[in-house]
Amino acid sequence: MISRLTYRTRQFWNAVFNSRKPIASESLLPHLTPVQFILFRRMQTSEQLHAYHLLEHLKNSGQTNPDLLTAALLHDVGKILYPLSTLDRILTVLGKRFFRSVAEGWAEGPPAGLRRPFVVAEQHAEWGAQLASQAGASAHTVELIRHHHDPHAQKEPLLAALQAADDKN
Repeated sequence: MISRLTYRTRQFWNAVFNSRKPIASESLLPHLTPVQFILFRRMQTSEQLHAYHLLEHLKNSGQTNPDLLTAALLHDVGKILYPLSTLDRILTVLGKRFFRSVAEGWAEGPPAGLRRPFVVAEQHAEWGAQLASQAGASAHTVELIRHHHDPHAQKEPLLAALQAADDKN
């Protein structure tokens, strides 16, 4: 639990203090098509930074698979459909931590009202997979995005690498 709390605290402070730092386009272009690049830039700045940290983490770990690296940059792109505030994110984390069964119920249905952040947290991977597919991502990239939060997905090596990097960043 402490490591998860540390991770969420670090993620919060990064979102607050680093959310204005732009990411150089040159570092993204080798991994994204022009359409995917536009999709990436529609994400909130803090999510772009998170995705970029995943990319760098994976590359520094020796990962070179283009499908994985594209998935790292686009894994949270589904959140552009219903952007979340910092307060939304805090409520979701606390709700999942202290009221898991209630939060799971809140994650069902349309993303409206108080349920909205819980639905987004639950559904953004599927929405992101659809958006990435529409933007011309490979079938493998789409599947990596679709399952990046699925603890029950078959852990093929690239999905395991993406999930581990996401958990650390």
